[in-house]
Amino acid sequence: MSDYTLHNYFRSSTSIRVRVALNLKGLDYNYQAYALLPNEHKSEAYLRLNPQGLVPALEIKDTAVLSQSLAIIEYLDEVHPEPSLLPSDALGRARVRALAQIIGCDIHPLNNLRILRKLKADFDADQKTVNAWFAQWVEEGFTALEQRLAEPETGQFCHGDAPSLADICVFAQVLNNARFNIDMTPFPKINAIHARCLKIDAFIRAMPDKQPDAV
Repeated sequence: MSDYTLHNYFRSSTSIRVRVALNLKGLDYNYQAYALLPNEHKSEAYLRLNPQGLVPALEIKDTAVLSQSLAIIEYLDEVHPEPSLLPSDALGRARVRALAQIIGCDIHPLNNLRILRKLKADFDADQKTVNAWFAQWVEEGFTALEQRLAEPETGQFCHGDAPSLADICVFAQVLNNARFNIDMTPFPKINAIHARCLKIDAFIRAMPDKQPDAV
């Protein structure tokens, strides 16, 4: 049994991020699933692990429970440095973090399940309105990201020619976009990077339909 247990949900884009990182590092982990629609992540048992009641959380046996996908991935990168998910230079690390945070801080928080539920419950939004809300924040963030990817630091991936923290976030978000029928035509650079990720086993094995709780 691994010392790592990943508490997650097959379709959660933040969970996808951590699964990709674990796979890229070649780390085994125990998979603990929580169905979000019936609120299994709000159970007393899970709230004792992660008081925020969100997935994912990475439990390290007899040591700690980590939350927040970007923090978990950076921890894994420090403890298991190969292959590195952040550049060796300070400017490169800042750039990769900024690209990742366009998604992790500006797109995803506005479009996660609890926000979409709130729109329906408190503002009487129908599915068409919810989809338009989702699309607005994706399109705003991806428009900026697409422009950043025209910078010379971009290679086959977001920064250079190897997957980084930024590519992990891009990959998970594009998968999530498909559920809301987001038009990806305006984002050829993002599409190209996503296509390259789809050729890497670590990314493929992290996809929702490959998980034991996939329904």
